[in-house]
Amino acid sequence: MTESTAASEPAGERLRRLAEAHGVSTEYWDYHGNRAAPSRATLVAVLAALGVQASTDEQIGASLREVDLAPWRHTLPPTVVVRAGRTTTVPVHLPDGASVRVHVELEDGGRRILSQSDDWTPARTVDGVLTGRASFLLPADLPLGWHTLVAEIGASEVRGAFTDESPLAVTPDRLELPASLGRRGWGVMAQLYSVRSHSSWGIGDADDLAELVSFLGDQGADFLLINPLHAAEPAGEMTPSPYLPVTRRFVNPIYIRPEAIPEVARLSGPRRSLVQWAHEEVAASNESIEPMDRDAAWKAKREALEVVFAAGRPRSRQRSFERFRAEQGEGLERFALWCALTEKHGPLKDWPETLKDSSSAFVANEARTLSERIDFYTWLQWVVDEQLCRAQAEAKASGMSLGVMDDLAVGVHSYGADVWSNPEAFASGIKVGAPPDMYNQLGQNWSQPPWSPVHLAHSAYAPLRDMVRTVLRHAGALRVDHVIGLFRLWWIPEGMGAEQGAYVRYDHEAMVGVLLLEAQRAGAVIIGEDLGTVEPWARDYLASRGVLGTSVLWFEKQGDGWPLQPDVYRHLALSTVNTHDLPPTAGYLADEHVALRERLGLLTEPVEHVRAEARVERERMLTRLREHGLLEDDPSERQVVEALHRYIVRTPSALVGVALVDGVGERRTQNQPGTDLEYPNWKMPLADGSGEAVLIEDLPDNVRLASLLAAVRDELGR
Repeated sequence: MTESTAASEPAGERLRRLAEAHGVSTEYWDYHGNRAAPSRATLVAVLAALGVQASTDEQIGASLREVDLAPWRHTLPPTVVVRAGRTTTVPVHLPDGASVRVHVELEDGGRRILSQSDDWTPARTVDGVLTGRASFLLPADLPLGWHTLVAEIGASEVRGAFTDESPLAVTPDRLELPASLGRRGWGVMAQLYSVRSHSSWGIGDADDLAELVSFLGDQGADFLLINPLHAAEPAGEMTPSPYLPVTRRFVNPIYIRPEAIPEVARLSGPRRSLVQWAHEEVAASNESIEPMDRDAAWKAKREALEVVFAAGRPRSRQRSFERFRAEQGEGLERFALWCALTEKHGPLKDWPETLKDSSSAFVANEARTLSERIDFYTWLQWVVDEQLCRAQAEAKASGMSLGVMDDLAVGVHSYGADVWSNPEAFASGIKVGAPPDMYNQLGQNWSQPPWSPVHLAHSAYAPLRDMVRTVLRHAGALRVDHVIGLFRLWWIPEGMGAEQGAYVRYDHEAMVGVLLLEAQRAGAVIIGEDLGTVEPWARDYLASRGVLGTSVLWFEKQGDGWPLQPDVYRHLALSTVNTHDLPPTAGYLADEHVALRERLGLLTEPVEHVRAEARVERERMLTRLREHGLLEDDPSERQVVEALHRYIVRTPSALVGVALVDGVGERRTQNQPGTDLEYPNWKMPLADGSGEAVLIEDLPDNVRLASLLAAVRDELGR
């Protein structure tokens, strides 16, 4: 049998049954509408990443028997996640005939005794011990929070008395929109790094964010959606994409405004000059519309930040810094250590083998050697946290009901801090991507390792809750990129093509529950990016939990291809005219999305055909606008853009978003999917249609922006 034949060999019935038992889908519908199935080799590799052996018939048989016995080997489930307001049954496994009592230790120190319910499940022999099962009722009135489930097992013939514990999360049944928002609200979307001021360091930062939300709040906006602020490489070349971070828990310090650090005011003259000179290295680039240079901006900022850090802090500020470190705990310390090691040794793939194991004695020794650099990198996180806190406070003070809306990327870099610090949280030998579709006929490999669903359950979903809790520290809403990733992800085994993957299911009830619990505690709204192929039941499920979906005007179409009527849009959704993966509306109307893909060789059909389709799409949209009395004959570009935004305001969607690029007439796209170095993705500074840079100071007097925001307010008032 050749290698290619073995790779495509179909899976047998017992292997498929084993895969399904472990959450691996053995069939799916491809983009042609045909039923497809992962090969035997794919299923064996994916199961191995889940810790399940299935290479031989004997291993498959043993693993199938283990599926049946595994729950009986644990007194309590590894983690229990339930919804508030619902009575739930929890199984307890124990030696047959032993007595059992179960209670809940509440996180506030209280205790609740649980009642036992009837359970007539027959006892069975597990590893030579006759084991029974009892069931206990979790009452519907348990408070929200992270509690502990405690089972006290009495002595039996085979074992003495013992106690077992399991984390218990009581999560909101549904996340309600905040009363301050009313029935609906509107806001603006911007790539923060692209929005600069005269005082910026070549890139938009936390100070610019505060200025921007202050201006937009005065305009009546309820939120500002920004790109993910996740941390990138601290040294060497910085990855431009905010969607490929080294960690999703901590922030990229490139968003710090050095002069806004209180200690700068206490610097001596010479030291303050060093900060000023560092700023002068990049200040001129604020006026440029050329692709942004993150590395130059970070080099200059880092020089200034080193000066400020070395100058020290007053005792009260030092105590505040130490409290922040204690609050963020081991996660922050490990991230800072990774940063210090990256600074010293370069990218993780080039580190000495002795340092690639984060638990090794060599790493512990390096941590002692690099203690001062660890202090520096934890200090950076404290500083950017303070500045983001001020930005959110300014947003609320300006009248925004939500304030900053953060964005959560779908994954992390395979050589990043998260994977090094906590490798057991990720599936080994696997990357995440997407199966083939009409635009990517070989599928997509995003080069990001997926979380292991097994580890998530056994760690009480710590990676998820720690990440969400940190991201929501200074935000009133969170957009979750590729929210279907809480339900399933396309796993691609190492060495295989993207088309040779398989869908692996996650416990979405637990994942969404944990997300909602952290959002409830932060008083935040959750928006799931559910564009593309998403099963209708998943959208219905998210809506039932109060998670808003995402609707983009150009993608919302009827079965006949005509634009969807506004009154049939979803209520629980963030509706926008465009998205960062499309050109701004002015560019889209001019078919820039076709021209750009043609220049980059990304079209899979003749360009004339694609242009004709774009023309039909545009004409149908203009016809729809006229049907609703939103457009006259021979309109200007600005009038069309405003009419499109009035159209989405007429939807019942709870949130409406306006792209800042549409307000100023920008035509260049921020990101062209399917490209890496072929296009300067995530590097375009804000500019207008004539190719002039637009700075934050220019926004209040920008006539086009003022007209668009006024149109949105006017339509909402109707």
